[in-house]
Amino acid sequence: MAEHTIKAFDQEMDTLRGLIAEMGGRAEAAIENAMLALQRQDKVLAAEVVAADKRIDVIEAEVEKLAIEIIALRAPMANDLRDVIAALKIVSVIERIGDYAKNIAKRVPLIATNTRIHEPISLLPSMGQVAGEMVHDVLNAFAARDADLALAVVERDTVVDDFYNSVFRTLVTFMVENPKTISECAHLLFIAKNIERIGDHATNVAEMVYYAATGQTLPERERGADMQPED
Repeated sequence: MAEHTIKAFDQEMDTLRGLIAEMGGRAEAAIENAMLALQRQDKVLAAEVVAADKRIDVIEAEVEKLAIEIIALRAPMANDLRDVIAALKIVSVIERIGDYAKNIAKRVPLIATNTRIHEPISLLPSMGQVAGEMVHDVLNAFAARDADLALAVVERDTVVDDFYNSVFRTLVTFMVENPKTISECAHLLFIAKNIERIGDHATNVAEMVYYAATGQTLPERERGADMQPED
């Protein structure tokens, strides 16, 4: 009976990890496609990103249901309990990452097609790529219980923060020099902030993975250089 229970628990955990992997893969794809839609000003692809977000929400509900059932029926302890709790927290964060990608896609139709804003738009894909890679790596860290990879993701968050500050300064300068672009640049600032938040959320997941793998919490991390002058 004990062996059967352990086997059932392992199967349920495999199912849980599989759902999280699917959810994370869809969030990764949403980030990539949202950035492609922005670069190409592809309204059709942007609409597809928005529509695909519904599946991420469905998977989140499935994971939450299964995780609660595992806790109620299997009463996991120690490392196993940390894994289940981490899974519950992680899916909530991944869902938010999907929402940020959806928000980026929603802005695409609001940005007019003109030559004035090509320069600011050209800065965002690299920032989006770094954030997307962080999401990819942290999901791999979760699947492998890799504390070192999780730590590497945390350390990379300063790159996204610094990127955001650079994009912010560029867009503000662009708006001052080209007042007719203020509306479009405001949308781009919103997009840049969403990418920055994706990086923050990937970092949050990495901290959860590190705790699940080691039982230890990471010290408060340093953030990228602040755009605002110090007091």
